[in-house]
Amino acid sequence: MTFILETIRLGLTNLRLHMLRSVLTALGIILGVGAVITMAALGEGTKREAFAQIERLGARNIIVRSQKPPETQQQQQGQQRSFVSRFGLTRDDLQVVRDNFPDAEIIVPLKEAGGQVIRGALRRTSQAFGVTPELPRVAKFDLARGRYLTRRDLEERSLVCVIGANIVKDFFPLDDPLGNTLRIDQKSFTVVGVMKPVGLAGGAGGALVGRDLNNDVHIPLTTAAAVFGDTVVRGQAGSVQASAVQISEIILASKSLGSVMVDAARLKRVIDQRRASQGDYTVIVPFELLEQARRQAMTLNLVFGSIAGIALLVGGIGIMNIMLASVTERTREIGIRRAVGATRKHILSQFLVETSVLTTLGGIFGIGIGIGFSYFLQWVVPRLPDLPVIGAGFDRDATLPAQVTWPSIVLAFAVAGSIGLIFGLYPARKASMQDPIVALRHD
Repeated sequence: MTFILETIRLGLTNLRLHMLRSVLTALGIILGVGAVITMAALGEGTKREAFAQIERLGARNIIVRSQKPPETQQQQQGQQRSFVSRFGLTRDDLQVVRDNFPDAEIIVPLKEAGGQVIRGALRRTSQAFGVTPELPRVAKFDLARGRYLTRRDLEERSLVCVIGANIVKDFFPLDDPLGNTLRIDQKSFTVVGVMKPVGLAGGAGGALVGRDLNNDVHIPLTTAAAVFGDTVVRGQAGSVQASAVQISEIILASKSLGSVMVDAARLKRVIDQRRASQGDYTVIVPFELLEQARRQAMTLNLVFGSIAGIALLVGGIGIMNIMLASVTERTREIGIRRAVGATRKHILSQFLVETSVLTTLGGIFGIGIGIGFSYFLQWVVPRLPDLPVIGAGFDRDATLPAQVTWPSIVLAFAVAGSIGLIFGLYPARKASMQDPIVALRHD
């Protein structure tokens, strides 16, 4: 034990005598470990946010959505002369889905309604949907205030609505929305509930939904059919577009995660038998995208890890280079130590201790820098759009989530220590193999 402690003391003393050189030598390891921690944290944070966005849609959900078919298909169907484009899912399709999936946990239809949402002089292209009271169970959103639609609203075709967070912010900046009215085209609806903000405006979740759910207005499905019918007329960029869609979307929730892919394949076959030639629908399976996101995240982690590994390798080469120079510089010292009784084992141990201390301290500082820089990036990126001059070049919704994990810290530290020992072993062995007589004659 005394030998080990003395060796460590000698190693630390020598490093302290050449402080600047020691710091510069450890810099490669510090930056390498910092890069590993930062890349792993950003990769993990991005992965978790993508998973969370997809899971908010419901990992057990299967979404069948109406979509406008290509123009060529519409022309083949003889719709090119019609002002109204007719496409998408029908009520018969909805009934067929219900008949074929009696074991589904829940099946919820959505239907677009109206061309504009209006309050006073403020108008916005409608994002109103006729829905059923079960929608919150599958769409994974919560109410901030008020209540959601009820079966009674559905039976009485009530003129009530539940609105998203952005609708509250834009249409009711100073007023309490509850009990107030909002117009969809020419019909007034009483606001009975307000949804909590939903974080699906961008990223994987936003791409999946195809819209910002915070702009949604939900009304009873029966009211949407009775008041607005199937035709929706919207004016965009100086043109008017009209479409007749009976059912905009069907969300089917499977009983378990294990049955999602089987149900999705069966659902696609059922719809294909009725609408395969139409090309006017798409099937979206969040669970499938979740698995794809996991695979992509694993690939990204491997790429990031490889890049960071190269940085650590460069740091290891730097340590070996400096230690070789140190061996040459301290040749006479090695000769004197051998002459007074030090063995090759003693010399080898001293140089290995020095490299171990360098890599250990470099790893510790690197971990601190990596963690700090990861959370600094997470903090600074959302604030970049507010900077003068350069702020205009950044997306206001941009985020860079970071999530530091213990495995990445342990792995980075272990790899740094291993690289230090491996690259320090050759200089240490070279020092221990010095001939004492030749070493004493060295100037």
